[in-house]
Amino acid sequence: QQLQHGIHVDSPPIIPALTTSYAHGTSSTSLRHTTIGEALLKAVERSPDTEAVVFLQDGVRKTFAQLQQDVDQAAAGLLAIGLQKGDRLGMWGPNTYEWILFQFATAKAGIILVSVNPAYQPQEVEFALRKVGCKAIVCLTQFKTQKYCDMLRQICPEIETSTPGDIRSARLPDLRSVIVIDSRQPGMFHLEDVMQAGSSQYIQQLQDLQKKISFDDPINIQFTSGTTGVPKGATLSHHNIINNAYFVGSRMGYTWRPDLRICLPVPMYHCFGSVGGGMCIAVHGISIVFPSAGYEGKATLAALESERCTYIYGTPTMYVDWINQPDLAKYDLSSVHSGIMAGSPCPPEVVKKVITMMGVKEITIGYGTTENSPVTFCGSPSDNLDRKCDTVGYIMDHIEAKIVNPSTGEIVPLGMLGEVMIRGYCVMLEYWGDEAKTRECITKEGWYKTGDIGSMDAHSYLRIEGRIKDMIIRGGENIYPAEIEQFLHTHPKIKEAQVVGVADPRMGEEVCACIKLVDGKDCTEEEIKAYCKGQIAHFKIPRYVLFVTSYPLTITGKVRAHIFL
Repeated sequence: QQLQHGIHVDSPPIIPALTTSYAHGTSSTSLRHTTIGEALLKAVERSPDTEAVVFLQDGVRKTFAQLQQDVDQAAAGLLAIGLQKGDRLGMWGPNTYEWILFQFATAKAGIILVSVNPAYQPQEVEFALRKVGCKAIVCLTQFKTQKYCDMLRQICPEIETSTPGDIRSARLPDLRSVIVIDSRQPGMFHLEDVMQAGSSQYIQQLQDLQKKISFDDPINIQFTSGTTGVPKGATLSHHNIINNAYFVGSRMGYTWRPDLRICLPVPMYHCFGSVGGGMCIAVHGISIVFPSAGYEGKATLAALESERCTYIYGTPTMYVDWINQPDLAKYDLSSVHSGIMAGSPCPPEVVKKVITMMGVKEITIGYGTTENSPVTFCGSPSDNLDRKCDTVGYIMDHIEAKIVNPSTGEIVPLGMLGEVMIRGYCVMLEYWGDEAKTRECITKEGWYKTGDIGSMDAHSYLRIEGRIKDMIIRGGENIYPAEIEQFLHTHPKIKEAQVVGVADPRMGEEVCACIKLVDGKDCTEEEIKAYCKGQIAHFKIPRYVLFVTSYPLTITGKVRAHIFL
């Protein structure tokens, strides 16, 4: 009998078929070859009167048929105000109905949607809009402390005296239109104006345009903050995100389960929300419940109960928030059987508590990166607890992954740490307008370098240990800070630890531990080093120990390791 080679991912892999750290997710389902517009049309034909989206805070409910009607009207309106296929439109704001509306309207008109972080300040938004040459931007007047229209006026004072649709600004030379969702402002369109501009001639133009839209066209630009340097615009095609939404949904059971009501508290400007959430409306015909425009823990729990949601999406931080709500027990979460936890590393204790305290038995861990549309590894809802706690799941359909030694590029043996690299339909087209950065991270053979350090087992389940940027090379030894951090967390006096490299003339780099102590505890450098001795390899023992009270963070809440020293 011939040995099975490779990993077949129609169901969770049972045979440990891998012999080295390379996996290809073979699948009996072929790649989808549709555009976003076509996918939505199919969903509408299947169930026109099913609810597609619910926005609880704003009291908005739309069926698939209503959504389709709004999308066509908005798409025609965008053509009417002068946008063309290939132009960029920025979406700047929290989770409102207009986010979904423009996600599909831009795709239908072949306009590239640019996801702009709602927390961006004027100089960040100016950089993003100028980098990708946005011709239009959609925003609220304001949300909480973010005054969007005021910030735009600050960047482009010319707006005040412009005709809507004909802005000429020195600092944003490509910008022509600002579309405000909820108020009338000088020099800007109100959303209503755009909807009404989509007369029958533009509806016809929109229909004629459909033949010209290809599934390989760029359709979304997502800014990745990275913990270093300026944001880069990862450019994704219909093909990238339709397929990722399809295969993630398929793994979650969306292809066969009835009653798919997904609660979505994660932001739409991230790939997790826009692909795993928004795109699945079209691809799988799911219903999405948005509990609130900005994240609110209690609103999410209330929505799970009142809307009888069956799935919940969230980042580990959100799950930590829900399991720590003092009145968690009063919410009836009996309808919620599954969910996805992704967006950053998922601590095992959190996974266990989500199962026991929230009753989400089929919680599933996903891993990916914006540049990979985003998910490349994902567990199965039926995986055992060890797999859910220790891994980020197994290889996704049609994707190749390998783990290589960062110094040599050679594939490492199973179970050994190295850099995770990805190839397949999911790799982005490019970083917009940045060929050099694109070439840095996509090899000429088509492998995307994730910059993540991990290891793979014989079933293709992946463990993530940390970031390559954080890797410390001390006297030729590769040291992964996450390993040392996990060990330090076992010390009773340590509340949190971050390990970074410090330049050293002799060793190249030395290990420095920045430690937050449990409130009211005292500790010395000697005590920490003595604790490490004999427990971790001598070359990993921190040379320097600093006691700190806080860590610097980036805008997306990631620790900025390189700023410490």
